[in-house]
Amino acid sequence: MRRIHVGSALSAFGLGFTVPYLYVYVAQVRGLGAMTAGLVLAVFAVAALIVLPFAGRAIVLRGPLPVLLAALVTAALGALSLGLAAGAGAVLLSAAALGAGQAVMQPALATMIVDCSTDRTRSRAFATQFFLQNLGLGVGGLIGGYLVDTTRVSSFTLLFTIEAAVFLTLVVLMSTVRMPRSPRVGDASAGAEGSAKTGWRQLLGNRAMVQLCVLGFVLFFTCYGQFESGLSAYGVEAAGISTSMLGTALAANTLVIVVAQFAVLKFVERRRRSRVIAAVGLIWALAWASAAYAGLGHGSHVMATAAFVSTYALFGLGEAMLSPTVAPLVADLAPDGMAGQYNSAFALVKQLALALGPAVGGPLGASLPGPYVVTFLVFSLLISVLALRLGRGLTLVQDHPWAVRSRVVARGGAVTGAVAAEA
Repeated sequence: MRRIHVGSALSAFGLGFTVPYLYVYVAQVRGLGAMTAGLVLAVFAVAALIVLPFAGRAIVLRGPLPVLLAALVTAALGALSLGLAAGAGAVLLSAAALGAGQAVMQPALATMIVDCSTDRTRSRAFATQFFLQNLGLGVGGLIGGYLVDTTRVSSFTLLFTIEAAVFLTLVVLMSTVRMPRSPRVGDASAGAEGSAKTGWRQLLGNRAMVQLCVLGFVLFFTCYGQFESGLSAYGVEAAGISTSMLGTALAANTLVIVVAQFAVLKFVERRRRSRVIAAVGLIWALAWASAAYAGLGHGSHVMATAAFVSTYALFGLGEAMLSPTVAPLVADLAPDGMAGQYNSAFALVKQLALALGPAVGGPLGASLPGPYVVTFLVFSLLISVLALRLGRGLTLVQDHPWAVRSRVVARGGAVTGAVAAEA
């Protein structure tokens, strides 16, 4: 588990190391223009959407570790070639390889965490992963910012070479991991291919998982899909926030996650998961109300800035509550051997939200600030409604595993008939 967490942190470090500077690298340093730079960012999302359905099937059939190693090698080759590419075609192909590799890492790592954890440790394991990923993103972006120089192509080549080296180092590290034996669809060789083909049909027949995917789309669309597009545009255009204060707001988001992650863990573990997600919806509604005050209120510039920074901080609090809640719920909804398929499906939903969020939020936040904040305040309240509805379709062990464990302990450590039946 420690090696998996190191892998999560380093993969996030690689992402934060280069992605914030891709637009500048392609448009200005390589001189390929804003349109090509925009296509590169779009290719990242499209590559993820293409490979994730196949990644889920591969994880189910082969296990998460071989899939992770293949993704790391692909991302390393993509990063190295991106640092050397000069033409538009080479840049786009390299970005596709890097984006595909990085997209597949997430469900593979999540499935490894599921296989190496128990019901009792899973929430803490995912909370630790989220904490380390945010730390890796922040440190990667900070160090990368000091290395880049828009007047020297060689500085960006060095940047992408270091990223490739990080991924190859991870290949060596993760190759030493010995995964515990867990059920695989591929174990039944005669029906493995057919079972893999029916994996998506089985997933779509799981009503609770479909509801969670819809809820996940709204979650990611409302929060992550707005961070660097609609909310930033809204802050600059409507609230008059400077670009330096945008950086401060993002730093506040990361700081709250780092500080609050383990402080809220015990609180979250002892409550129903559906109600925790519903509470996150209310917290994010408060965040959007704070954003509305920043851009549409009549307070001073200082008050508007403080309200805008508070928006990002409140988002961070909600994220800290979600990390030990949503990922373990996906794992608990998956049948034996299907965790990879379910994790990939949820990652696919996240990528869809991250692709559509900026496309909708960017223009709306810049040109129609009032309708923008009202729309996403309503979306936040919708999160609460969808979460409570999801909770009605979950079993007790899925929605509130702590209560089941507490009853088992209270009755002497043996699972009684009533508890087992309820589970």
